[in-house]
Amino acid sequence: MYVLMLCWRYLRTRYIALASIISVMLGVATMIVVNSVMLGFAHEMENRLHGILSDIIFQSRSLEGFPDAQWHMEQIRNVAGDDIEAMTPTVVVPAMVNLQVGEQWVTRPVQLIGIDAATQGRVSDFGQYLQHPENRRQLSFALRDGGYDVRDHQGGTEAPPRPEMADAGWKHRRQMAQLRKIMRDIESPRVESRLPAAPQRGAMAADSPGGGGIPASSEQGGDSAGSTENLPSDAIPTNPFARFGPRQEDYVPAFDPAVSQYTGIVLGIGLATYRKDGRDRFLILPGDDVTVTFPTAGSPPRIHRDNFTVVDFYESKMSEYDSNFAFVPIETLQRLRGMIDPATGRSYVNAISIKLKPGRDMNAVRDRLRAAFAPQYYSIDTWRDNQGALLAAVHMETAILNVLLFLIICVAGFGILAIFFMIVVEKTRDIGILKSLGASSSGVMSIFLGYGLLLGLVGSGVGLVMGLLFVHYINEIADILGRLTGRPVFDPDIYYFYKIPAIVDPFTVAWIVGGALAIAVLAGILPALRAARLHPVEALRYE
Repeated sequence: MYVLMLCWRYLRTRYIALASIISVMLGVATMIVVNSVMLGFAHEMENRLHGILSDIIFQSRSLEGFPDAQWHMEQIRNVAGDDIEAMTPTVVVPAMVNLQVGEQWVTRPVQLIGIDAATQGRVSDFGQYLQHPENRRQLSFALRDGGYDVRDHQGGTEAPPRPEMADAGWKHRRQMAQLRKIMRDIESPRVESRLPAAPQRGAMAADSPGGGGIPASSEQGGDSAGSTENLPSDAIPTNPFARFGPRQEDYVPAFDPAVSQYTGIVLGIGLATYRKDGRDRFLILPGDDVTVTFPTAGSPPRIHRDNFTVVDFYESKMSEYDSNFAFVPIETLQRLRGMIDPATGRSYVNAISIKLKPGRDMNAVRDRLRAAFAPQYYSIDTWRDNQGALLAAVHMETAILNVLLFLIICVAGFGILAIFFMIVVEKTRDIGILKSLGASSSGVMSIFLGYGLLLGLVGSGVGLVMGLLFVHYINEIADILGRLTGRPVFDPDIYYFYKIPAIVDPFTVAWIVGGALAIAVLAGILPALRAARLHPVEALRYE
């Protein structure tokens, strides 16, 4: 009982111990906050990377790819069919996309990805990153007639509005087509009639299709080359100018952007926007056309250009992907690149995305596939293999921060050590009296160990409460600090998050608190041993 009484008395009266308590408290609270935020970032990053990439990526080492995706998928199912939930073929090729912004053309490098709209959503969370609710349910490369999100659906109600998206789709396309028509009419005077002028009597029909000054019938009625009066009725063509131009069945109507679209393309939102003051500003919208340039298959490759109509934006919140990905129908990309064998009709792909059933071991399935397919032709990796360097960097950063922050608690431990040595020297007479009254060495030692434990309990307990409260209200605290300083503490322009992600891991909190208690107790061992070894006669000799 006397041990607890003395510990409590020292804790109440020795105000110098308050410095150690504050050090332990700050160390524990800081480590809880940092680990929670880093875990939140890592969790968000892993979720998004896994949502972008399928569980296993089976890909060709050659840009030309491999033929007959269906045969390859059958072979994959023969090897690991019980573990596979879905598969889809893809074609990936480096490309350049040209966007028209006002009178200026902006060129951006992209990874052009050909996907199957029907099956892509089965192997990843691709659909969840699109901006139209119908496309999130089932992707279509046809332009939608409005209904695009005017607020980031992943950011919730706190996401800033995107008013430009209210007109996205066919409404925007029709408006832009009308605007361009007006601009063309202003820049070049409108021609009264673009059709061939009717030949006049006594004149040469020089403006008729085919040109060449075909003579028209005159008023006096001579035989002219252009007259049909003396021809049999079945010899008179329905179109009198048919022999001078293309056949009627060969006529191709002019492309009208107000009612027609090119092949659809889904652009990464980072290609079409820039961020300012926490808001996305759009360079183009769904309904605008872009030009994509990419190499064809074969040796040597040739450069091919084609027009596409933007039908949606892809926003994974990973700038590396949002600024580099563009998706088009796989059949279109195969045809434009020459990846369809004209003799056999077999198409080529250069990757197959594989999604496994829940709870299956990705590494085990990957190893089985690697053993079944020639490694010189195929690369088979899990999504963690593809992003291993990035994930390792995040974990390494967390480990380094933990080491640095744990030094704060170690500093508190050295403070406890110094304070206890001072107490032992100052209370030598009291220790001698206690031992002369019958206190054992272990009892005296337990006083200082108990005192260290009490300091650790108070410091780590207060730090635990402060850390958990800080994590719970971290976004509110960040907003308050931003208003006080005039600058955002957590800038969405940099992190592309509207909230600071934080996840409290009970195991991590437990080892932080346990480590703080251990340091506090260990810091009291040497002073406790010195006090326990004091002889009562030696302690009272000079009193």
